[in-house]
Amino acid sequence: MQGAVITHSSERGYALVSLILVMSLLALFALGAAENLGHQGQREREKEAIFRGEQVADAIRSYYVYKGASGVNALPSSMDDLLQGIPRGTKKLQILRTEAAHDPLSKSTEWKLVGPTSESVATFIKDLTVYSGGTPPQPRGRMANLASLIPRVTNVLDTGSTSTGRSSDDDSDSASGPFLGVASRSQRNSVMTYYGIDHHDGWIFTPLFR
Repeated sequence: MQGAVITHSSERGYALVSLILVMSLLALFALGAAENLGHQGQREREKEAIFRGEQVADAIRSYYVYKGASGVNALPSSMDDLLQGIPRGTKKLQILRTEAAHDPLSKSTEWKLVGPTSESVATFIKDLTVYSGGTPPQPRGRMANLASLIPRVTNVLDTGSTSTGRSSDDDSDSASGPFLGVASRSQRNSVMTYYGIDHHDGWIFTPLFR
């Protein structure tokens, strides 16, 4: 009789251990699934940010060419310059969708405007130089008129990822005056990379090298 009691107690103990094990595994699976969903959601936002950012870059080029491609004074000074379009006969040609004027990665949804001589441009050129194997990018087409304004880049061999695990947004002011590109205000590390850059605020969308 006593042996039967011991057997039943052992069985109950094994069942409890098995239940705990199953619950632990289910919790791990749920955690992994939630993480994957979070990464997938961020990846989709990053794809949208790249899509919109490159539309802004194309709009900057169109505006610059319309203004005569005559140097820094032909660049837009505000997002409204792009949203208002450019004259085409008796009408205006829309060069930027309203949705593209908003950054899907930052809480404010406002792109940071990047001036031609900013430190951000210099860092972006460094990243592009490393990504291309050591060849600095050159302004293309009508944008070549801005070549003299572009920061000179040296010592790119020691340039690596600047990812630091940040999670906040940049709330500093945008460049005042003409801008040649936009960047996200999100300082988070990215799931995707853009020309090898793995943090959102390092992605500069500009027509300079396109």
